[in-house]
Amino acid sequence: MTMVIERPMAIPSPALFEELCQTLEEMEVPEGYRAEITGGKIIMSPWSQGYYLDIMDSLADQLRPHLPAGHRVSVAPCLYIFPELSRAFGPDLHVADAQATRIRSPRLPGHALSLVAELTSASTADVDRYDKVECYGVAGVPVYLLVDMQKGSLTVYTAPSAQGYQQQNTVLFGPTVALPAPFDCAIDTADWEK
Repeated sequence: MTMVIERPMAIPSPALFEELCQTLEEMEVPEGYRAEITGGKIIMSPWSQGYYLDIMDSLADQLRPHLPAGHRVSVAPCLYIFPELSRAFGPDLHVADAQATRIRSPRLPGHALSLVAELTSASTADVDRYDKVECYGVAGVPVYLLVDMQKGSLTVYTAPSAQGYQQQNTVLFGPTVALPAPFDCAIDTADWEK
């Protein structure tokens, strides 16, 4: 089940985005759910399925030796904000500058991210496949990994720009996939097949 609190504006103003952030911080999110902000809406969706942890752990273990200096990889629930795009996301896996995230706020700066991975579910797939691809690309996140659990595929988005990501590579689970700088490593997806 996904719950959506809609606002009438298609492109929220900075004041509305701030109001949504305040509402999100104050609202009681039911156990087993997380909340994000997308285009004037607070979207509440269930946490990932337990077996998704195998893929998140595999990905974190493979990335850890190749992290940019001063960055850390985590699957902890965090809210990264992109005020200029009126978005706030809690990615399934994130790599970010540790210094930039050592703040006393639940709102972490989106510009600190060097990699984000989202594992789709039936309730979040469209946001992960479209809205987050656009947001992360325009915001300049160097690498976005879309792990499509329904299709059994990994898409690597790279070369962010003001128009979004300029490059993408999609493979079905099984082969090893190269990641560009700042990681310059290969991700093995063979054990992701179920």
